[in-house]
Parts: sequence; C-alpha cells; structure tokens
Amino acid sequence: MIIPADLLYTKDHEWVKIDGDIATIGITDFAQGELGDIVFVEIDSVGKTVNAHEVFGTVEAVKTVSDLFMPLTGEVIEMNPNLDSDPASVNNDPYGAGWMIKIRISSGADQTHLLTASDYQGLL
Repeated sequence: MIIPADLLYTKDHEWVKIDGDIATIGITDFAQGELGDIVFVEIDSVGKTVNAHEVFGTVEAVKTVSDLFMPLTGEVIEMNPNLDSDPASVNNDPYGAGWMIKIRISSGADQTHLLTASDYQGLL
C-alpha cells in the first residue's frame, strides 16, 4: 500500500495536497483497494463552498457506493475532467491521474485534524 509522505490524510481515507490556498483532494490507495473496481465518480459540488467533513460527492464501485468527505472547508473550483471517461484511474493511480477535486481553501480553515503519512499509517 502506498502512502506518500508529502500528503496529508483524513480518518475517512481522503488525501490532501496543499499548494498555497489551493488543495488537491482524492481518496487513498487503501480506500480504492477497499472499494474495489471503481465504475463511476459523481461530484456535483463544483462552484460551491463545502464545509470540512461534509459530503462533496460519491464514488461507485461494482458492489458499493461511498460518500466522499471534504477534508477542509473551501470552494470546489475544479473536478478532474478525466473521471467521467476513466473512473478506473482512481484505482490505477489514486495520487496522480485519479485525483478528484481542487478547492480554494477558505481563510482560517482548520487543518489540525489532518494526519501526516505516519499518523495515517498508524490509523490503518
């Protein structure tokens, strides 16, 4: 299982890469492995501000549907355009081609609940 050291993580198995006030968000290698073959990703929150811990979309695998939880409060500014045609990229490359959304982090958004790679490894 891959857990890149340069990312932050949530207890709900999302990862976050922060670059200034922009964060890229996806699900972890562990999460995609637990879900199995991903067949559809639905994200209808582009253009909306979503609070931390709220649902920003869903991911559908062959046998289950799972909510996606926002790691940080922010405005969803972009969805990965390739997920419509290639949802399996989440399985094949969860930290690269399988990213889900980009957000503009709200001023003062709490980041203290995010986990380091070693903390996330301990959670698993």
